[in-house]
Amino acid sequence: MKIPLLSVVVIGRNEGQRLARCLASIDCMRGDHDREVIYADSASTDGSPQVAGELGAQVIVLKPGSHTAAAGRNAGWQRALAPYILFLDGDTILQPDFAQVGLKILDADQRIGAVWGHRREICPERSIYNRVLDLDWIYAPGETLFCGGDVLMRRSALAEVGGYDSELMAGEEPELCRRLRAAGYRVLHIDVPMTGHDLCMTHFVQYWRRALRAGYAYAEIANRFRRTSDPMWLQESKRNFRIGAFWMIWFAASIPLLALSPWWLMPWLGVLAFLAVRSASRARWKAPGRTLLLLFYGVHSHLQQIPILVGQLTYLRVRRSGGQGKRIQYKEQVSL
Repeated sequence: MKIPLLSVVVIGRNEGQRLARCLASIDCMRGDHDREVIYADSASTDGSPQVAGELGAQVIVLKPGSHTAAAGRNAGWQRALAPYILFLDGDTILQPDFAQVGLKILDADQRIGAVWGHRREICPERSIYNRVLDLDWIYAPGETLFCGGDVLMRRSALAEVGGYDSELMAGEEPELCRRLRAAGYRVLHIDVPMTGHDLCMTHFVQYWRRALRAGYAYAEIANRFRRTSDPMWLQESKRNFRIGAFWMIWFAASIPLLALSPWWLMPWLGVLAFLAVRSASRARWKAPGRTLLLLFYGVHSHLQQIPILVGQLTYLRVRRSGGQGKRIQYKEQVSL
């Protein structure tokens, strides 16, 4: 049996037509290297495993109770045969040149464990949430502390550090990169388009749940590494407690006064406007000339601290009760 050079591991749950589109984009990958495609499914009810099988992918259906992104990725790379693993989320479209460029970089330097490129939203015009959160994907190229879900990795490096932590609800990529860096590997962000992403966010509840999930991950990982020499996300967790509590308490205190006069909310809005403009100015390199979008991004960067704080408090409540957190979903199911 011939061993492929590249294994593409796609994870998903109820991605519908997005999954079919993702698998089709893999067929458009440039380069003459042999590859295999593996799809790991987390309890889809929309026929995604059947669709993936019909499109030529090897299909893994995760066992009940193991439906995290990390568990899906682990199942995929552990089944894979190739020395290089390209991880994709089922709601993405692979850019045709990324793998070819990334493979050359990994082949040239054995100490690079992971390579990732630019991920951008496919339909930013669909909603203000898509437009604003598209800017969250923009990072400067160079060596980084972490990667995202879409990434090209060296299989031997994954095996050396034990792969992803399947117990984490979110934040599994930065946590893995922490172990890769401790083992002497580098994580490299290259100035090359990697994937288009379909956030498919159209209403506030989805936005809230996404930030809630991030807060849960902040608290879980910060707590895990709190007393180590590399206390990952501890400062970010503390910062969110300060900022999130500031916005939440001030806003809550203003609500009873609104019955007397709406002007009681003006100081809160004034401080938010000032900080949003400052954040927008600092982020202007992400969207030069798009002042209004950057202002929305500045507001987002502060107001998201409230649901992130709620997510942290949710983790603390679950931990004290000895329970297990439920997976927080923010996307809608898409029919095939």
